[in-house]
Amino acid sequence: MSAWPGKFVIGLTGNIATGKSVIRKMLEHLGAYGIDADALAHRTIAKGSPGYQPVLRTFGTWLLGSDGQIDRRKLANIVFSDPEALKSLELIIHPLVEQAVDLLIRRSIQKVIVVEAIKLLESGMSEKCNSIWVTFAPRDLQLARLIQNRRMSEPAAWNRIEAQPEQEKRRSAADVIIRNDGSFENTWRQVAAAWAQMFPEEEAEAVHLEKAETEEPTIQRAKPREAEEIAKLINQLSGGQRSLTHEDIMAAFGEKAFLLLRFGEKLMGVVGWRVENLVACTDDLYIDGTLSFVENMSGLMGEVERISHELQCEVSLLFLRKELFDQEAAFMSLGYHQREILGLGVRAWEEAAQESMPAGSIMMFKQLRRDRVLRPV
Repeated sequence: MSAWPGKFVIGLTGNIATGKSVIRKMLEHLGAYGIDADALAHRTIAKGSPGYQPVLRTFGTWLLGSDGQIDRRKLANIVFSDPEALKSLELIIHPLVEQAVDLLIRRSIQKVIVVEAIKLLESGMSEKCNSIWVTFAPRDLQLARLIQNRRMSEPAAWNRIEAQPEQEKRRSAADVIIRNDGSFENTWRQVAAAWAQMFPEEEAEAVHLEKAETEEPTIQRAKPREAEEIAKLINQLSGGQRSLTHEDIMAAFGEKAFLLLRFGEKLMGVVGWRVENLVACTDDLYIDGTLSFVENMSGLMGEVERISHELQCEVSLLFLRKELFDQEAAFMSLGYHQREILGLGVRAWEEAAQESMPAGSIMMFKQLRRDRVLRPV
């Protein structure tokens, strides 16, 4: 049993750049509630959070940026080149992260939880989990991902890789090993097979619901097997601005979820959004021009907000591309208002916006709950 009655907790770990976040997203597609412990660690040292002053007392105020926040890049340069410094940082952060994880799990309505944490085994959090999943990728692929995706220099990337334990140590503790060095489809098959073995009843129920037929407008959560259909619709409705392939959408499933608007069997609308660090970010919004934009977008965004609220999100951010600028009033009628990133007022919200906001878009903001879920952290 896990430390949380009524919950089945999957502890997900693996070395840097082995695809932990992609696997967590896949598990979320299958119905799990995902928690990114590493993102929570960032929250613990934000200005006003309980880890902020201890970090400054331990490492010095020279870490502060012009905005009064701790510069995590400077901090990383210290701790990933000095094992003792890393231990000192972990002694500050780990208890706070565990507090936040405990709070999120207890407040979640989902029965299956996946906790992604690079220090899952070292922190002892693994002992509270029902099952340990470990991601694996060859070192040369880790290096390539760090250079390409995180813009690291090769020496800095090697420094991060070398600072971590050998992957075999994590694999020896695993109940499930996901080898993430091939296509998205290959990784998805591994995850789906492991999930079906653990939860055969839930998988069967999901298939049954998907096969239900109706001629009424319906909103459904997309599955990776619908990638070709999603790509075709976005290409059609973007007026030539986008040219997506099946592989592009499959890769997107590693970062976000899609909701589909169908009339009978015909796909007429799609919304793509991601949830990270209790912030919902929507950047794909497409509705067939023959439909009422306001009515159908209201239904889609209502479902995004419902799911996001279940995931304990604090805010919802929309990123409107140029062709939707004239629909700003429609989104305002749904409770959204235009904001600048630095006007959001909360570091975690600002970082989510900076990471997700496409170039040339405008941002619309809606607060989903007045109580900050992780204010104590």
